[in-house]
Amino acid sequence: MKGSGMQAAMRSGVHEKGKFSLSDLLKQVRSNPGFQKVGAVGIFVGVVRGETPRGETVKNLELEAYQEKADAVLDQICDELRKKAGVIDVQIHHFVGEFDVGDDLVYVVVAGAHRHNVFPVLEEAVERYKRGAPIFKKEHVISEKGKMRSYWVSERKENP
Repeated sequence: MKGSGMQAAMRSGVHEKGKFSLSDLLKQVRSNPGFQKVGAVGIFVGVVRGETPRGETVKNLELEAYQEKADAVLDQICDELRKKAGVIDVQIHHFVGEFDVGDDLVYVVVAGAHRHNVFPVLEEAVERYKRGAPIFKKEHVISEKGKMRSYWVSERKENP
């Protein structure tokens, strides 16, 4: 996995849970040489939801990634989005490991000249990593009848 703690040269990637923090992210964004042009920073924090669309209670999640490919996809998304007008920095940091309800799963940040440069790119970054990065989620749930079961989310078409 990429690094432990903040690494100035890293702009995106997959990390083991607990190896990168929101504080690390903000320090990294502020260390960008172009930060003096920034007037807005937008951050998306994806967290473990406690209930599935079918009403099952989520006990916990496991996330795995095809590390090299996921890092390449995240880097490519960020590189492409940094070329948009008024955008100074874009970073996507996704976590793998075991997660409880409420734990952070992903940080996406966009720093730009103005808020109108930031929000659309932030949404695009989230949608693109969700579609393109080979990161796999296994849900461990308790059904309404109290039965425990687990499945990979890709096996359930109603979950985006």
